[in-house]
Amino acid sequence: MKKFLSDKIQTIKPSGIRKFFDIVSEMKDAISLGVGEPDFETPWHIRDEGIYALEKGRTFYTSNAGLKDLRAEIGNYLSRTQGINYDPQSEILVTVGGSEAIDIGLRAIINAGDEVIIPQPSYVSYEPCAVLAGATPVIINLKAENEFRLTAEELEEAITHKTKILILPYPNNPTGAIMGREDLEKIAKVVIEKDILVMSDEIYSALTYKGEHVSIAGIEGMKERTILINGFSKAYAMTGWRLGYACGPKEIIKQMTKIHQFAIMCAPTVSQYAAVEALKHGDEDVKKMRQAYNQRRRFLMNAFREMGLKCFEPYGAFYVFPCIKEFGMTSEEFATRFLEEEHVAAVPGTAFGESGEGFLRISYAYSLPTLKTAMERLNHFVNRLRGA
Repeated sequence: MKKFLSDKIQTIKPSGIRKFFDIVSEMKDAISLGVGEPDFETPWHIRDEGIYALEKGRTFYTSNAGLKDLRAEIGNYLSRTQGINYDPQSEILVTVGGSEAIDIGLRAIINAGDEVIIPQPSYVSYEPCAVLAGATPVIINLKAENEFRLTAEELEEAITHKTKILILPYPNNPTGAIMGREDLEKIAKVVIEKDILVMSDEIYSALTYKGEHVSIAGIEGMKERTILINGFSKAYAMTGWRLGYACGPKEIIKQMTKIHQFAIMCAPTVSQYAAVEALKHGDEDVKKMRQAYNQRRRFLMNAFREMGLKCFEPYGAFYVFPCIKEFGMTSEEFATRFLEEEHVAAVPGTAFGESGEGFLRISYAYSLPTLKTAMERLNHFVNRLRGA
């Protein structure tokens, strides 16, 4: 059967995240700290709106671009939180999660041989989506000493005459790193000078614990060259509702909508009605969840300090990225032994790129009691490795 398969898809490796969780499902008393999914239920008033939509028989297709009311609320949200004004009619597209927006955004702009700059460690889908779109991924290996922020110097060095777009993944999965306004202004200067585009994945924008999130699209000269990606999965605990959106120049959104039209038709209708409610009345829910995540973040950072495990302080998303280089093992070896010996699953840093070697991604989208038990096991594990 191999001769019938696409050569391109056969070059793409499966996600490095899934391996450990297949094992966890068969392991008694195992704790999983790897899946990037909120442990909160979708707030009741949002669920209620979905139920009401079903009761009213709202099970029809919406327009390809999404419900008019939802696009208007997305525009209102970005205006009040970022000061960026998008036309709901031509500059906003509702998608099946942020992942679809990433995929069709790249497909809408890439010609064969174009280069896509991807800072890593970062979300596992960027590189495969670039390859499937026909692009050549150009990887920038981010540095721990820079707290995994992208610098203007690193970007400028990576740009060639073939560069089409930079993927900007902040707040970052897996590191939890953020980029402040000053950082983004330096990146924007290079982007404008070199005349390239930016895809800014801001799915964790509401989960920032140091100041307010800043979008590069809000920096002067950047709205017209930025595809802003966001969604409802993380901030509103709506992972299973599968709803995201893309905002950008109308010429790009028009082509993205065309791909979306033929491949998907429209995002789930019931989810769209629920999302209108989320944007209208969900700010307090997000605030409460953000406070809970921040408490967990601080707990983990303190636990690492007590066990002598190095970890830069992350201020975004719900991940920490501790360094395990002192143990002389690869990230894969450390994660495998930690799972086998202590029944705790975390993700090797290398699942997110080669620069993740020597690190481990731990998600704190879990309850404090679960995290406390997991940290007790981690402390036991590292003490045994140190011969304590």
